[in-house]
Amino acid sequence: MQALKHPLMIVGTGSDVGKSVLATGFCRIFLQDGYRPVPFKAQNMSLNSYVTADGGEMGRAQAVQAEACRLECHTDMNPVLLKPGSDKQSQVIVNGKVLGNYSAGSYFRGEIKGWLFEEVMKAFKRLQSQYNPVVIEGAGSIAELNLKNNDIVNMRMATAVNAATILVADIERGGVFASVYGSIKLLSPEERKCIKGIIINKFRGDISLFDEGKKIIEELTGVPVLGVVPAFRHIRIEEEDSVSLARKAFAAVEDKINVAVILLRRLSNFTDFNRLEQEEKVNLFYTNNVEEIRKADLIILPGSKSTIADLNELRSNGVADEIVRQAREGKSIVGICGGYQMMGRTIRDPHHIESALEQLPGLNLLPVETTIGPEKATVRTVFKFKYFDELCHGYEIHMGRTRLDDDAQPLNRLEKGGAEGCCLNQRIWGTYMHGILDNPVVIEDLLSPFVAGKTAAQNYDAFKQQQYDLLADHLRKYVDMDTLYKIME
Repeated sequence: MQALKHPLMIVGTGSDVGKSVLATGFCRIFLQDGYRPVPFKAQNMSLNSYVTADGGEMGRAQAVQAEACRLECHTDMNPVLLKPGSDKQSQVIVNGKVLGNYSAGSYFRGEIKGWLFEEVMKAFKRLQSQYNPVVIEGAGSIAELNLKNNDIVNMRMATAVNAATILVADIERGGVFASVYGSIKLLSPEERKCIKGIIINKFRGDISLFDEGKKIIEELTGVPVLGVVPAFRHIRIEEEDSVSLARKAFAAVEDKINVAVILLRRLSNFTDFNRLEQEEKVNLFYTNNVEEIRKADLIILPGSKSTIADLNELRSNGVADEIVRQAREGKSIVGICGGYQMMGRTIRDPHHIESALEQLPGLNLLPVETTIGPEKATVRTVFKFKYFDELCHGYEIHMGRTRLDDDAQPLNRLEKGGAEGCCLNQRIWGTYMHGILDNPVVIEDLLSPFVAGKTAAQNYDAFKQQQYDLLADHLRKYVDMDTLYKIME
């Protein structure tokens, strides 16, 4: 098969317009059509991250896109990852390893951007030498004029690699004509030449009603509209942005197993709960409302990029006291990563990694103590959960080290020896293991007090692969793939 001359780049008029999902769908289409695609995003800003086989950390969205390509993920797919720890500071991860914490002002003023772009281009060229096509994802809006001089992820990337660039706009938000026209007109002439097509995303209703709209956009911009893609509910693809949490449920309902995930300000890896959401009998919702927490059958404390700050906030808004009260009343309480740390007796931060505080009392639900240190653990793990013999898979991403009391019961037995997590009883446990809820044996045990028998969707990997095929079918139906291929050739 003839190689495609240009990489494909998906950019947007703003954040959460659907770039990640569309890039995932195109990855699967190229794979189905006999190519060897690979995902790439120069710089990702997200608290959803993943761990590669060799222990590198990268954005979860590119790991999902790698799954759609049926590839093992690698940090070259996302060489720069920003993990915000506060509104003004982020941890910067380069080629899978922590470079350090940078203020937003320092980072976006471009003090290290020249060197970062060199690393970005090296990663891209390594991928391009092995795969075709490279499917590149941009970030946010392409028309943030105050940030363009130090851009390493949008149009600077597009022009550097001569990408066939497709602009995506979210019609659900309104103002689609202004956002498309304005975004293109604010580009330089060189950047404008890269824009080869437009996709109108998340359309609801009769698509034929937008026929005139397509013509207007094409006349205004001189760029063809390659497709109008309807919004969908029948396909489940992991979403990158925490903005998508706004579309999640936020309240308990009757006749379901109500699972409350505590809504933290710096909640990380909310993809941990996607598998549990697929259970027909489960209503999983996000909340920091004490009334809704009381209605829950099961409470989950999720991961956090700023465990101490989030725990302080839970104390101030009454959620911490309510979780402890519900534990005493017999509710099931689970903590993952930062949530696990919160469930212990004490969190110490002697090096002030997260806070000016050196010590903070935890919820005292587990006989453990955590010390936050400068070294970050990033590792994939195979383990056995509780007393079960099935092999489970997960991954760890954390700065802290947690010590159990001598007589405390670990939760997981590691395949390589040793133990992890802490299990107080059948109802209350904590772990550093992201992805633990993707394992059927864990889901079955978690839901056993509420429902008997096996759970649905036993093979979650097979389920996800099916979703990628459904997404590809959806895009083929509404995007002019023949023209897209011609653009790339």
